Amino acid sequence: MQICVTGVGYVGLVTAACLAEAGNNVICVDNDAVKIAGLNNDVIPIYEPGLTEIVKHNRKLDRLHFTTDIKYGIDNSLIIFMAVGTPSAEDGSCDLSAIMSVASEIAENLTDYRIIATKSTVPPGTAQKVSDLIRSKTSVPFDYVSNPEFLKEGAAVEDFMSPDRIIIGTINPPVRELMNQLYNPFMRKSSRILFMDPVSAEMAKYAANAMLATRISFMNEISVLCEKIGADIENVRKGLGSDSRIGSSFLFPGVGYGGSCFPKDIRSLIHTGSINDVEMTMTKSVQQVNINQQERFADRVMSYFAQKKEHVSLAVWGLAFKARTDDIRESPAIYCIKKLIDNGFKIKAYDPEAGPSALVALKDKIEVVQNGYDALDNADALVIFTDWQEFRNPDFEDIKSKLKNPVIFDGRNLYNPDMLKRAGIEYHSVGRPSVIVEK
Repeated sequence: MQICVTGVGYVGLVTAACLAEAGNNVICVDNDAVKIAGLNNDVIPIYEPGLTEIVKHNRKLDRLHFTTDIKYGIDNSLIIFMAVGTPSAEDGSCDLSAIMSVASEIAENLTDYRIIATKSTVPPGTAQKVSDLIRSKTSVPFDYVSNPEFLKEGAAVEDFMSPDRIIIGTINPPVRELMNQLYNPFMRKSSRILFMDPVSAEMAKYAANAMLATRISFMNEISVLCEKIGADIENVRKGLGSDSRIGSSFLFPGVGYGGSCFPKDIRSLIHTGSINDVEMTMTKSVQQVNINQQERFADRVMSYFAQKKEHVSLAVWGLAFKARTDDIRESPAIYCIKKLIDNGFKIKAYDPEAGPSALVALKDKIEVVQNGYDALDNADALVIFTDWQEFRNPDFEDIKSKLKNPVIFDGRNLYNPDMLKRAGIEYHSVGRPSVIVEK
């Protein structure tokens, strides 16, 4: 099929590359000329495992194209995907300005029938707004499809190629058939395509993210109680996850969730409820627990050094909101580091991918190094924010020798407390008893 994807961010670029990998001819459009020029020279603007290889492969086969010319993309495609950003507005609502702008451009350039599909996460009711806008600007026939993405950063290519489900929001049978044909190559084992109306499709995406965020916040709240009563959250997690009615996914306690999806989608869901006179009590609680968890972790580090008169220097491992991505949007690491800096702490940090972005976000107020062990030299403690694989089995003897004090604050529960005790390292994790080493 002939496909156009507008917006070349995480969702747009992964969607375009994976559809091209399935044999489609895909034109990617973005108004960022620098980004487009880079992509035409195989410079991939984001870190996502497997993405670079797929982009280069399909460019070589002439199935994947990058341009700033939206008219070219529209004229040479049957299906046009909108995959532009939908950030939070100041009131917590979803900012649809980019979606509406692209929809307007599409309408102004339509000369023949097209299917216009939204990949971006948008609040329920957007399908009608976009359709009304397009109809106000053109008499050319079109069909609108809500096709929300369910991609995890760090595993987005894998998720697209082997999806849990594909949701198609349209009530037009011929359009259903075309969308089914488009996604059929990704359904080799069994069909996991769900057809529904556009509003339900939009709501399904919000509900899914709210449920996952709820599980994380629930475990984080339980972890606080575990610390108070001496229980081990890891044992609680195993006991909970073994229940077939619950399952083990998204039950890992930590310093809180972040990223481009959960925080903004939770805010938007609360706002959507508000404008429809529905009090989203549970969703508000999920949001507050997440804020509390980040505050609590930063306060825990600051309280530990409250009596130390001179400046405290901390080594930090992890700046991205999760492993396998360079995305620092609403990262708990950035949130906590800002608070630590404001209270006089000096930070030397390492992240395999997110260092440059973090430097910009933190206005060069931290030092970023190229090796995790270099961050440890003469630091008063090591603080871990992100669960990168390379952090999971470090050289504890080296850590102990480099730190001024052998202390680790682990926001991701990466280590076995007994192992740290044997290594002679004081260890503070989430929802488990601390390991205190006699000096």
